[in-house]
Amino acid sequence: MSGRFDCSEAFERAMGLCEAVTAVRRGEIVVLPTDTVYGVGADAFSPEAVARLLDAKGRGRDMPSPVLVGSPGDLDLLVDDLPQRARELMEAFWPGGLTLVARHKPSLVWDLGETHGTVAVRMPAHAVAIDLLVETGPLAVSSANLTGKPSPQDCDAARGMLGEAVAVYLDGGPTPAAVPSSIVDITGQSPVLLRAGAVSAEQLRKVVPDLEER
Repeated sequence: MSGRFDCSEAFERAMGLCEAVTAVRRGEIVVLPTDTVYGVGADAFSPEAVARLLDAKGRGRDMPSPVLVGSPGDLDLLVDDLPQRARELMEAFWPGGLTLVARHKPSLVWDLGETHGTVAVRMPAHAVAIDLLVETGPLAVSSANLTGKPSPQDCDAARGMLGEAVAVYLDGGPTPAAVPSSIVDITGQSPVLLRAGAVSAEQLRKVVPDLEER
């Protein structure tokens, strides 16, 4: 049976985080609040756990899961030769609503889906999410909805769609907005805005003037 924890209460928050960390380490999936929408997360380095996440959402391997990290330094564990412009974007917009697509280290043993050697990474600006990520390390996290349904802004909506497929629900109250993160691809000569979202193209160009839009 899924556990649900009200993270507005200090004791329940501590209990919930403990249960969520344990569940992740067992290869189960958990729901967590972020600064955009609620996400469903799994150990990024457990192919079985990531497959469980994709199955719960009804999502194929052709739509690989992004990864959330608890600190900017965690990105260096996942990516080689991070370009300076990526570090400038991180300094400006992390934690927050910016996802960076970079080439991951070839040595990493993981399977997020059909990523073609890249990984989409973000550091969320939400205290509950950060507390969880600090304990678990990088998590594969996708919006906590069934594929094709609206992304949830509260725990009830996430639970209504994912139900008992999730081991632990961390209820952080309503999220500030339903706007998804902006996605910028930094694998080429110039950064490319793949999805406009929480960070506008105008804001991004103040840091990377040569930003292209797709």
